[in-house]
Amino acid sequence: MEDGREAARLCAINVVAQVKAACGGDLDRVKRCVKLTVFVNAAPDFTQHPEVANGASDFMVEVFGEAGKHARAALGAASLPRGVACEVEALFEIA
Repeated sequence: MEDGREAARLCAINVVAQVKAACGGDLDRVKRCVKLTVFVNAAPDFTQHPEVANGASDFMVEVFGEAGKHARAALGAASLPRGVACEVEALFEIA
């Protein structure tokens, strides 16, 4: 569980790096994180997808404060590309 949460956090770090690049290096342009979708590579009997996804959600709030609070979906997948533990899709509002 902790490894999954850490994998989701790492995905979120990469998302923020991409957002920063898209904003010309200025994260102050981010008005809010609108939504995250977290895909968790899991066995069929695994049911704690939301707890894994918290790794990404918590990081967004750490970085953006109130503006980091978002809607979220956490989904299980039988496999993900290249066997990664999780993937995070994000939607941001940028000024």
